[in-house]
Amino acid sequence: MIKRSLGLILFLIIVLSSCRKSDYITPAGPEVIRDNGGGTGTVTWSQENNYLIEGLVFVNDGQELTIKKGTVIRFKTGQGSAASALIVARGGKIIAEGTESEPIILTAETDDLNGSVPVDATGLWGGLIILGNARINLAAGESHVEGIPIYEPRGVFGGYDDEDNSGILRHISIRHCGTNIGEGNEINGLTLAAVGNNTLVDHIEVISSSDDGIEIFGGTVGLKYISIAFCGDDALDFDLGFRGKLQFISVIQYFSRGDKIIEIDGGSDPVAGKPYTEPVIFNGTFIGRGQADQERTIAFGRNGGGVICNSIFLNQRHGIEVEYVEGAESSYQQFVNGRLSLKGNIFHQIEGNNPDSIFTVTAAEGTDISQYHLLFSAHFAAAGNVFSDPGIEIHSDFFDVLPAGNVYENLVPVSDPWFDETSFKGAFYTYSWIEGWTLLSQAGFVP
Repeated sequence: MIKRSLGLILFLIIVLSSCRKSDYITPAGPEVIRDNGGGTGTVTWSQENNYLIEGLVFVNDGQELTIKKGTVIRFKTGQGSAASALIVARGGKIIAEGTESEPIILTAETDDLNGSVPVDATGLWGGLIILGNARINLAAGESHVEGIPIYEPRGVFGGYDDEDNSGILRHISIRHCGTNIGEGNEINGLTLAAVGNNTLVDHIEVISSSDDGIEIFGGTVGLKYISIAFCGDDALDFDLGFRGKLQFISVIQYFSRGDKIIEIDGGSDPVAGKPYTEPVIFNGTFIGRGQADQERTIAFGRNGGGVICNSIFLNQRHGIEVEYVEGAESSYQQFVNGRLSLKGNIFHQIEGNNPDSIFTVTAAEGTDISQYHLLFSAHFAAAGNVFSDPGIEIHSDFFDVLPAGNVYENLVPVSDPWFDETSFKGAFYTYSWIEGWTLLSQAGFVP
């Protein structure tokens, strides 16, 4: 159910008018971390110290950065050459294990963790970037990650080891990130580029990134218990042959911010590069930005495919878009070949709850796609997708993410032991795993 009123307007006016640089000053005596080319070294950071990262700081090849639970790492505010970010280079490793009671926090230098920075303030610093040795689908076999200057040799990712291990990320909150380094080149909240499946990533929050929440370029890394909120571009963006798995994914887009909930693209050089982008997603709760905006729920393009099951999508204007390219491979061909499907999902307040228009095919102007649209549109019911109210409430100032509707019938069974068996659709059932350790929870956006 959607409950919007004058309260929403007043709430947004108050919040947006408060988006200013904070007067908070980082506690006296912070350990300022700069990178002169030598990286961080093999070192441990702990909550007993105050850390301030200035500029682009790398964990170099062969180095290991350990971050203890409860550690707060702040980043100098700035854009362009003054941007700050933490990058784990190919061959480097990060061991960052927070806990539910003591998460690791990555935030702006002016954040006192007590309201000095508005929750929706974006672009104050860069983000966290992990670069690995797994496969991507570019002809060169490697590439230079976006958001890092092209002249920086440590910004390269890609290789041949899909079981590569870049470390552990657990119970980490990444806040107010996504600064621009120039010419529209922004850093995502969390970037995973060619990261292998021996890397552990779970219980991650990305909130108020001015670019994508999480973007993944190739690789095979798996993600569980992920919260993405209030980001300026796509919540999730998959490219360059990503073949990982995701489960328990919560996305909340702001009422006037954000693009697609999920964007799935294949190759770029060549477009038909292999391996194809084929994420497998179970148990997502995806809340869009509202009916008034013209954004897509999911867009598949450039041969991108994937499987999405047992998830809940609500409150987005447009539905699922699949690209057809005449005389060539395309995302639509992935659907025909069984490599693109959406099964057992719940949709609510999307495309006017019209089953004939929620799954659509797009193509170049003048291409007759009527027969392809009919086939893909029929996939909605044939694959067990339904329109139903899951009982997730969207208010002017909070989101009740625990469902009150029927979310436990006609589940698609998991066939991979990496996934947890569940008795429900969506990221939550009776327990909110984002409670307490996320800024989303601490700021009262989830009850």
